[in-house]
Amino acid sequence: MALIYEKRNHIAYLTLNRPEAHNALDPETVIELADAWQDFAGDKEMRCAIITGAGEKSFCAGADLGRLIPLWTGARKPETEADRQVQANPGLAQNALLRDLPLYKPVIAAVNGNAIAGGFEILYNTDIRVAAEDARFGLQEVKWSIVPAGGSTVHLTRQMPYARAMEILLTGELISARQALEYGFVNQVVPKAQVMDAAERYAAIIAKNGPLAIAAIKQAVLENSGKDVKTALAREMDLSIPVFLSQDAQEGPRAFKEKRDPVFTGK
Repeated sequence: MALIYEKRNHIAYLTLNRPEAHNALDPETVIELADAWQDFAGDKEMRCAIITGAGEKSFCAGADLGRLIPLWTGARKPETEADRQVQANPGLAQNALLRDLPLYKPVIAAVNGNAIAGGFEILYNTDIRVAAEDARFGLQEVKWSIVPAGGSTVHLTRQMPYARAMEILLTGELISARQALEYGFVNQVVPKAQVMDAAERYAAIIAKNGPLAIAAIKQAVLENSGKDVKTALAREMDLSIPVFLSQDAQEGPRAFKEKRDPVFTGK
């Protein structure tokens, strides 16, 4: 399997499973990853996801330069059914990277190793990021005369200071996990053996919170980015009112008053 997809305790686990290729995205991985995100989005029992990579070296090295990129440039003809699907539907790769797939459930990145090119771009669409101490981050596409079009020119300057973002975009040089933390791009840097534990701590907390409120918060943040304040506040209220009127919004204060954990149903 190019991707290991598991579900436990309201948390979905997506593990890129090509350690021998630095978890690079080949056509099979793209299809499986796009399918997994769709399943996660539609499963009402799943409240949070964790994405990570198999092995010790890489989270994800981006698009496979031998198998995926040549399909897009026309340098390689389709050989498998996965090749044909990816070539016929470029949107699959964008969905795999969460570039164009609306997703209002939280996603946590457990960055166990290098996150480069498309592997870096996946992170733009995650909400909380934990990195191993030896992880490195960057966009090396310019070194191969390729534009990092997985959202980099849109998201990176919004997620770290402009000059730092442009340095990464224009030089193609990698930054360390500590630099990523300094730039505000990751939440925590921990020893490699603790990456998944730290990610699961975040996920467990989120999974206990009201799923309707979580979804409304994420949707409001994503939709209101770049809007004027008046318009953004109006949209925030539009998204908040249905949550205030939900059964979960009654259950939360009731549980607090009764000194017990709330039982949220997403209704």
